[in-house]
Amino acid sequence: MRLLEVADLRKVYTTRFGGNTVTALDGVDFAVEQGEYVAIMGESGSGKTTLLNLLAGLDKPTGGRIFLGDTELSAIKDRQLAAWRRENLGFVFQDFNLLDTFSLKDNIFLPLVLSGRGYNEMNTRLQPLAEKLGITELLEKYPYEVSGGQKQRAAVARALITEPQLVLADEPTGALDSRSSDELLDLFGQVNKAGQTILMVTHSAKAASHAGRVLFIKDGRVFHQLYRGEAPDSVFFGRISEALTLIAQGGIAHA
Repeated sequence: MRLLEVADLRKVYTTRFGGNTVTALDGVDFAVEQGEYVAIMGESGSGKTTLLNLLAGLDKPTGGRIFLGDTELSAIKDRQLAAWRRENLGFVFQDFNLLDTFSLKDNIFLPLVLSGRGYNEMNTRLQPLAEKLGITELLEKYPYEVSGGQKQRAAVARALITEPQLVLADEPTGALDSRSSDELLDLFGQVNKAGQTILMVTHSAKAASHAGRVLFIKDGRVFHQLYRGEAPDSVFFGRISEALTLIAQGGIAHA
């Protein structure tokens, strides 16, 4: 079943002085099926972050449409957008975005608190999630007391505790060492196998090789895509690396 659909998405920025325009996205089209794990790759300035911000409802497109399920984002009123985002989207950021004055438990609870959920419900959701993510013993600690990998696990728990339709991950391994990155990517794989749909923006071919499909963005468009099929991570990594090289050299035609 199709969960996310992006049709002819465009975003043009106008400079404050001089009225010059910069096209960040120029007719992006793609869809994500429920339960898919999709990575988006591209060079700096290709439009990856702009796309993620539009999908999250943090910015408005100049043209085109975004559907999550049956809901078109542009139809959601501004005053309802934050609540819709909390109920339907989970976010994992490169720099964790945890509040240092809150324990890990309270950071994880935060989106449910903002939604007005009771403590018993929050705790019932947290316990199996914390056990799966291996952070049960860390819940009373503060972000400055744990490692980067443990912070990111808490951030994943915060993203999943609302039981979102879609998890948006922005360079989730960018601030992690190699071991913590591997652990997080394995965790994403487990979460996806349990049915969670994930859309991840990354510059890392290794991170992207854990996804089932990779979209390559260049000059504000989806330029190419690769499907994993039955390939293991190592083989898919090689195909992704080769595609990145060919795209940089202009050797792959537009998708």
